[in-house]
Amino acid sequence: MKNKIALVTGGSRGLGKNMALALAANQTDVLLTYNQKASEADAVVAKIQSLGVKAAALQLDVADSKSFDAFFANVQSTLAEKFNTSTFDFLVNNAGIGLYAPFANFTEADFDTLHQIHVKAPFFLTQKALPLLNDGGSIVNVSTGLTRFSLPGYSAYATMKGAMETLTKYQAKELGARGIRANIIAPGAIETDFGGGHVRDNADVNAFVASQTALGRVGLPDDIGGVVAFLCSDAARWVNAQRIEVSGGQFI
Repeated sequence: MKNKIALVTGGSRGLGKNMALALAANQTDVLLTYNQKASEADAVVAKIQSLGVKAAALQLDVADSKSFDAFFANVQSTLAEKFNTSTFDFLVNNAGIGLYAPFANFTEADFDTLHQIHVKAPFFLTQKALPLLNDGGSIVNVSTGLTRFSLPGYSAYATMKGAMETLTKYQAKELGARGIRANIIAPGAIETDFGGGHVRDNADVNAFVASQTALGRVGLPDDIGGVVAFLCSDAARWVNAQRIEVSGGQFI
């Protein structure tokens, strides 16, 4: 039986890398994107292929929405050449950056950057993916625990993710006729290089988060990928329009 295919943005590092590997472990072929570091993406592709499934990597700067048409032309040719097909099944909108500052000091330029990457990009990237996305497929967006609880310095970032939670429900509603499900995961604090490694490398922040998490530690990338793989599987066929927090019980 032919494997299904997932397109994972920002799949060369951090949470995206773990999502890609978890999907591959679930016998899903993976097309991942990277922004600048092709060598990191190639290493993930090699790791996925070692699991016995197909993989490829394409460059994509999600901040440049004008590049999306050319990107999907690239996707089409890659699907044909590497996967022997013309469509894919799952879209994981993971690519993102972290910019943090107090509300009173947050700049308009940084706000626009966050909006471009975290709202406009997944909105129009998903829109342009629809002709290639199979009926019965799945969209997985990424939010944050910060839409449920609030911490100083994260107002702009959390605002963008709040928008994505609303968009996810509309995607589920409007694409339901095609059998396409849309869900959004909300990770808690995770030890990655995201936001300059703020949670991973700052011992005080790490200890504080751990103390406020029911399971007593900060999250790791390995805690997240399996949830995405589940949402991109038949086991989750009746899970739709849901926000699923993956935080170990942070601030409950």
